[in-house]
Amino acid sequence: MVSPDFLKKGDKIAIVAPARKVSELEMMPAIKKLSDWGLQVILGKNLFGVNNQYSGTDEERIADFQEMLDDKSIKAIISARGGYGSIRLIEKLRFDHFFENPKWIIGYSDITIFHSFLHVNNTQSIHATMPINFPVDGSDNESTESLKNTLFGKKITYNLPVSEWNRTGKSEGIIVGGNLSILYSLGGTALEIDTRNKILFIEDLDEYFYHIDRMMMTLKLRGLLKNLKGLIIGGLSDMRDNTIPFGKTAEQIVLDAVSEYVFPVCFNFPAGHINPNISILMGQSISLSVEEKTVKISSC
Repeated sequence: MVSPDFLKKGDKIAIVAPARKVSELEMMPAIKKLSDWGLQVILGKNLFGVNNQYSGTDEERIADFQEMLDDKSIKAIISARGGYGSIRLIEKLRFDHFFENPKWIIGYSDITIFHSFLHVNNTQSIHATMPINFPVDGSDNESTESLKNTLFGKKITYNLPVSEWNRTGKSEGIIVGGNLSILYSLGGTALEIDTRNKILFIEDLDEYFYHIDRMMMTLKLRGLLKNLKGLIIGGLSDMRDNTIPFGKTAEQIVLDAVSEYVFPVCFNFPAGHINPNISILMGQSISLSVEEKTVKISSC
């Protein structure tokens, strides 16, 4: 897959808000931190716009994103936050200049829309924390340090705690995926990702157990689970149940959906709507080793 150039001090990184609105106060910790890393921070003209829950109208959000896509001097675009709204932009954005001069697009949750689009178009991106999540006191944490290391091209190996839900095995493959709800919603569209011989990463927040089951079974019916090289599950946060219990945990639901397939499954990867939210270079070839006493994930 096409890999944009990693950043160096002095490079420009743009902050845009393709989804939910943000305030200047909320963005200041990230603006300062990115500047401390030696980057020039460029703000979208409509970054602090307001249109109901969005950061401006569709046209304003498209204009901001399009400007950063077209500007050759911008080396990375990070989304201010998620929420909902990216899908309203993707069809109207033009990526011709972007593909001539690829740059990193960064974010998670609703930004899975962009990760999926870029995967379909054979280009890497970064699933990572966003400015809304930067520590308000200006300190570093694992999430921001991971983003910095990824942006500047440092290869990282993750040694993870063992989960009782893991399924052992070793494999290599390109990592794809993102937010489960977004991946589920893109089924049957031009943005549905190709998971064949890939390692799939999923995470989600605030869903009912029955709906996790619906989404996993739909991915199975669409053939997205059958030919995986591996499955990595990040945060499955704040899951909910009905008055009549569904009868399975989120982990059991996931394992049930892939029970007939043979590939390693890794739970509790620290990424998603959790802290820490470790960066994942989507589209990168990785090695996944899940053993009884050790779990290791590294770039190939």
